[in-house]
Amino acid sequence: MQITETLAEGLKREYQITITGADLDARVTDKLAEAQPEVAMKGFRKGKVPMALLRKQFGPRLLGEAMQEAVDGAMQGHLDESGDRPAMQPEVKMVNEDWKEGDDIVVSMSYEKLPEIPEVDFKALKLEKLVAKPTDEEIDEALKNLAENAQNFDTKKGGKAADGDQVVIDFVGKVDGEAFEGGAAEDYPLVLGSGSFIPGFEEQLIGVKKGEEKAVEVSFPEEYGAEHLAGKAAVFDVTVKEVKKPVPAEVDDELAKKYGAESLEALKGQISERIGAEYTGAARQVLKRKLLDQLDEQVSFDLPPSLVEAEAGQIAHQLWHEENPDVQGHDHPEITPTEEHTKLAERRVKLGLLLAELGQKNEVTVSDAEMTQAIMMQARQYPGQERAFFEFIQQNQQAQQQIRAPLFEDKVVDFITELADVTEKEISKDDLKAAVDALEDE
Repeated sequence: MQITETLAEGLKREYQITITGADLDARVTDKLAEAQPEVAMKGFRKGKVPMALLRKQFGPRLLGEAMQEAVDGAMQGHLDESGDRPAMQPEVKMVNEDWKEGDDIVVSMSYEKLPEIPEVDFKALKLEKLVAKPTDEEIDEALKNLAENAQNFDTKKGGKAADGDQVVIDFVGKVDGEAFEGGAAEDYPLVLGSGSFIPGFEEQLIGVKKGEEKAVEVSFPEEYGAEHLAGKAAVFDVTVKEVKKPVPAEVDDELAKKYGAESLEALKGQISERIGAEYTGAARQVLKRKLLDQLDEQVSFDLPPSLVEAEAGQIAHQLWHEENPDVQGHDHPEITPTEEHTKLAERRVKLGLLLAELGQKNEVTVSDAEMTQAIMMQARQYPGQERAFFEFIQQNQQAQQQIRAPLFEDKVVDFITELADVTEKEISKDDLKAAVDALEDE
């Protein structure tokens, strides 16, 4: 076997691999000898089939296997010896296309290798960490919103029911004059505008008063769950027993208990922590962007053109589909990346390679527990299908990588931040929002 370098230009590498016919024949012979004890053919005892007959019967298939193994072995041996890490799967082509059994095999192998990543002086990175703290006014506003959501209802004396009011009703539903199962209730509290009843039902109770009786005429939706009612016209005989207006709950210990806190002070503490966590997350976005901007500016190395081209194409397709959401799949004109797409792709490829190298060198890893937690959080987006989602991720390596990659990136960013020169700056929530909005504008 012989490997000859034919191209070394930037990160591009090309080699010619020659595997002799004698080497291939020896590989096939070894495979036949290994299989011979287990082979049985008509007229021969098991293990006694002549080698010449075995070669005639199985030689062509084993020759193909031997060729593939020889080429793969030569490729891996070269990569191990050279230390090259291909940016993408190497391209392998047969050179002597008129090859026949017994001839040497000549193939070309080409790839772009990943670049050498320079060392980064983390202490030279100067970052500003924004700090925003919840104010008493924000906590009071949050309490007010919670009180409104936990509203009570007081009797609306002599008033007509309006949207948002609660009516306490008795009702009996009938189809073709006959009452149907599940269509009746007494003292049922219904908030008008909640959309909890059949479309058109609540709207017909706008303006009713206590003691009033009303026939509400509606039609069940065609896709209604009960088949015997789907699409049917119905009449509900309704008696209004009470009309109540909404009033916010009192901001007190009872409100706190409704939200699972022991006291109002404890609820305030929870609200402060939640708002603080939101601000910390927003500030982290700003810090991460500034860190990546500095790394992009200070670190330079050659980029594999194939990775940049692939990333630019992906960016162009993604942005095109965002601008044309009604177009599905690949039913669209050819999308050519622009100079702007390529510039963004270069940044993404550079930072991706850099963070991957820094993480590997500094032994940054994503633990199984962190992966499980991330998968469970995503699974919550599919109520009722959490188990199926979890199993899908477990069986799909690509899906696992899509979850692991951002976790790994964030851990590398945290690692670098710990070593960088970081100063804190306390700001208002409005200034923090402006900083986040500026990131989105960029």
